[in-house]
Amino acid sequence: MSASPSEAGPGGGRKVVRGTGASSGIGAAVATRPAGEGHQVVAGARRTDRLRELAERTAGAAGRSGGGVEPVRLDVIDPAGVRAFVDGARERYGRVDVLVANAGVMPLSRLGSLLVDEWDLMIDVNVRGLLYAVAAVLPYFRARGSGHFVTVASIGAHQVVPTRAVYPGTKYAAWARPEGLRQEADPSVRVTTVSPGVVTSEPADTLTEPGARAAMRAYRAHAIEPDAVAAAASHALSQPADVDVNEIVVRSSPQR
Repeated sequence: MSASPSEAGPGGGRKVVRGTGASSGIGAAVATRPAGEGHQVVAGARRTDRLRELAERTAGAAGRSGGGVEPVRLDVIDPAGVRAFVDGARERYGRVDVLVANAGVMPLSRLGSLLVDEWDLMIDVNVRGLLYAVAAVLPYFRARGSGHFVTVASIGAHQVVPTRAVYPGTKYAAWARPEGLRQEADPSVRVTTVSPGVVTSEPADTLTEPGARAAMRAYRAHAIEPDAVAAAASHALSQPADVDVNEIVVRSSPQR
């Protein structure tokens, strides 16, 4: 019989997983897979209609495994809201085992286009939003003596090309901050960064600059599905308590 959230130990069993940016793409996949594996997932995003659809769509498989998806509205650029998102799981399920920080935006453009509002949005969501997640969950993980922080970064953290100057900067930060956290935190707090390559995802369809849209169409010739990223995160979560998978780069085999 599957353990209830309050019965599972820090090294295994059923976990309480909080995930941000869960309304589509990688975030939805990262919510669906753990729920299907028997974990209780609290899925956060601004688009609650999408979250409800996700919960309904996964209810059958999740229920059979003992898992579930609970939709919760969340805006990651609101620090009080992020704290409430974490605290709500503690109150409802007794604890938080994992926080998956996936929320991100990708309005790519050339610097010369001077799309300052879009730069600000990337900094707010991709940089500040992640820091707010760390601030909300780290004190709790430290006090409890266990926890797993998973960040979804990007191959952009390792690679800069035209139309992608600001975005890789924010994703390098999404790589550097968890690495700093890993080195600073107590060994009982595990830290994993998953850096996806080209993924079939919604942000790539929302680019406003024509040049960036054309470059992205070519770049997405070899894309993987979001569940490949979710599988990588699941691998890290499934390890024994004394094993910390620090970084995974996952991309299609033709991508260079």
